[in-house]
Amino acid sequence: MKPNPGMEKHQHPVKSFTKQSDLKDHQRVHTEEKPYHCSVCGKSFTNRSNLKKHQRIHTTEKPYHCPQCGKSFALQGHLKKHQRVHTGEKPHHCSDCGTSFNQQSDLKIHQRIHTGEKPYHCSDCGKSFKRQSHLKLHQRIHTGEKPYHCSDCGTSFNRQSNLKTHQRIHTGDKPYYCSECGKGFTTQSHFKTHQRVHTGEKPYQCSDCGRSFTIQSNLKLHQRIHTGEKPHHCSYCEKSFIIQSNLRNHERIHTGEKPYYCSDCGKCCTTQGDFKKHQCIVKLKFQEIP
Repeated sequence: MKPNPGMEKHQHPVKSFTKQSDLKDHQRVHTEEKPYHCSVCGKSFTNRSNLKKHQRIHTTEKPYHCPQCGKSFALQGHLKKHQRVHTGEKPHHCSDCGTSFNQQSDLKIHQRIHTGEKPYHCSDCGKSFKRQSHLKLHQRIHTGEKPYHCSDCGTSFNRQSNLKTHQRIHTGDKPYYCSECGKGFTTQSHFKTHQRVHTGEKPYQCSDCGRSFTIQSNLKLHQRIHTGEKPHHCSYCEKSFIIQSNLRNHERIHTGEKPYYCSDCGKCCTTQGDFKKHQCIVKLKFQEIP
């Protein structure tokens, strides 16, 4: 009797075990039986060894130590992954671009660049992300959660990186220095924008008239000339303005505020522009006096 080709196709290789206890543990993969329960959180496992590994989460036991730096781990597998930091071993390679990674999970995340896969979706706005951590950061926009607090002034931030940047205001730390003029900056983005002063680069171009700008915010302000948008409204009259600073200057007509004071003659001016003009006149008058 000839064997059924269909049966051969669906047959799986028989797995063998040296101990009957190991066979029983393995069979639970198929039966989904999990007789070993954690007394702390109730989580269940197919075998006792996995339960013991899990219980280290609660006991904080970390029996596996790195001989290079002394860092400890609850699982031997985690220690092996960590040791690749010291050895430089990157056994997981991307078949698309050849980039290598020390963890398979990092390779999977990287491959989403090639596949375009974004498996983590925001339930509030539908936006998708490659990484779960990026989704969590994004969700703080909707929840308003700001878990990182400045110990100096109490300002809160949704990202730790934003807190670190903010703290430079208090410390005076300016790690980004311009090699042309020596000016220092607290953020890399401000440094890059400043460099355009020296290079003359204006990457933001108006699609209506072709005028170019060094920063995107200036392009947006300029485009209001073409769109006619005037989002800044006077609270005293119906006049509107393209730029907020122009609104502030205008409202001083209503309030009578004149914040710019001339120390030479005592005259006060409404705007900085008027004040500068006045200073030029005063300077010329002093020059005329013999």
